[in-house]
Amino acid sequence: MHLAHRPLVLTALSSAVALCAALAGCAPQAEEKGATDGPGATASCAPGKLATQVPGKLTVGTDKPAYAPWFADDEPSNGKGFESAVAYAVAKELGYGRDAVVWQHVPFNSAFAPGAKKFDFDINQVSISEERKKAVAFSSGYYDVRQAVVALKSSKAAKAKSVADLKDVKLGAQVGTTSLDFITDLVKPKEKPAVYQRNDFAKSALKTGQVEAIVVDLPTAFYITGAEVPEAEVVGQFAESPGEPEQFGLVLDRESALTSCVSGAVDALRKDGTLAGLEKEWLSDAVDAPVLK
Repeated sequence: MHLAHRPLVLTALSSAVALCAALAGCAPQAEEKGATDGPGATASCAPGKLATQVPGKLTVGTDKPAYAPWFADDEPSNGKGFESAVAYAVAKELGYGRDAVVWQHVPFNSAFAPGAKKFDFDINQVSISEERKKAVAFSSGYYDVRQAVVALKSSKAAKAKSVADLKDVKLGAQVGTTSLDFITDLVKPKEKPAVYQRNDFAKSALKTGQVEAIVVDLPTAFYITGAEVPEAEVVGQFAESPGEPEQFGLVLDRESALTSCVSGAVDALRKDGTLAGLEKEWLSDAVDAPVLK
């Protein structure tokens, strides 16, 4: 190239670059980040193609023991019990067959504690709350829950007709649960409630008279009185809190890219009647109980 023509060439090149920039089409552009890029972003919900902990598998967490009526025979993988059945229904909706579901033991309080998770979602009667959302993500609610009081039939607590009647009662509940929240925030008993690591410890305390009554969710209350502690009865249930009903939700890592897909699966199961059918099948014994006002 002759030096005499260089200014003219540079001018032409500059003009061409300017034109390309204006039209945004003369050179390959930086590829725009997709919806699945970055933590907490929305994942592709293609059946069976989610970005799961183990490719091609869906890892589901729950506690052990796995109590009825949510599970049966302490074996989450058998598909029996309301939450086992819900987990497999969600998996199917996401494109994963039963053989692709892997169960993992996750203690109740660990499920919604801060930190990275080793499960894709956890199902263990975890109520959705704004406080817990600071540490984890939740799916749409899969079950509308009410809290109930269980007492020995011979106890004075069995005669309670209102929340005020429980103020002089020695109450107990599992740590970290909304059951315990109802005791401390609603009942506000004169005596500090007993707190247990697991519900079976609370049931043992009830049977031995260490507490006069325990608070659990309503289906669990009916199971306890029907199958585990027949000398106890469901005293009543608490009225729904104003605003949104208390719901159980599937727990996911706070930054999980699967949350929208899992919520979509739960919404679809609610819309087509699957959740209602499973509730009728596995929780039918949880009939209405008197409301403690």
